[in-house]
Amino acid sequence: MRYFNLLNIQHFVLYFFPAFITLLLIAIALKFSYFHSKDSEEKLTRITHRYPLGIEERDAPFPLVLLLIILGTVIWVFGYILMIGLLGIKI
Repeated sequence: MRYFNLLNIQHFVLYFFPAFITLLLIAIALKFSYFHSKDSEEKLTRITHRYPLGIEERDAPFPLVLLLIILGTVIWVFGYILMIGLLGIKI
């Protein structure tokens, strides 16, 4: 138990709000950024399949931010594996 109880609240705020703001920025980036092509607007509105309970499927363009996040993760993983293997670092 901490001597000052306020420190627990401060740590919670310092962890929660940056994570929340990061998730909010990623959500905004996923909404508004994608590779624009001549039929992007039509793909966003055309419904390709309807599921029960009113769920609709569209062939929307893949978000650029999501592509960059996946690519960065894959590059980091391969770099991490190579550096661990080459330097012989024990985890």
